[in-house]
Amino acid sequence: MKKVKRKVLAYITKGEGRHRKLLVYEQKDQPEAGLQVPGGTIERNELLLDALYREIEEESGILRDELVLEGKVKASKFFPEDKNVIYQRTIFHFSYLGEDKNEWEYRVEGEGKDAGLLFSYRWLPLNAVPKLAAKQGEAIEYI
Repeated sequence: MKKVKRKVLAYITKGEGRHRKLLVYEQKDQPEAGLQVPGGTIERNELLLDALYREIEEESGILRDELVLEGKVKASKFFPEDKNVIYQRTIFHFSYLGEDKNEWEYRVEGEGKDAGLLFSYRWLPLNAVPKLAAKQGEAIEYI
């Protein structure tokens, strides 16, 4: 029987209309991990949104007050072929209100498996986002 892990993902956007962009990152030392969006595992007894705000801050340095929650986009299950696990994912959309920087690097904080890794962030035009790792882009069409 496969273990179920609860996950959250954040589609963080800035701009309007055809100028709208999505925040993505790559792992600086492991580019083979692919292009991703912020997110992670929900800890025991943690609420969905609390987990997501925590993950966004740990992975990008973006604070809760720099974001406006636009809503829940989709809930789905993801079955990675190389792991004996089912990821139960909930994807949320946020608008970004923070400092207008086009790209930056951030060293992951917290105690998870990504702690200490260096992530390279950038904004990509929403209509030109390439395939994201682990089917993280499955709901971009809904934002």
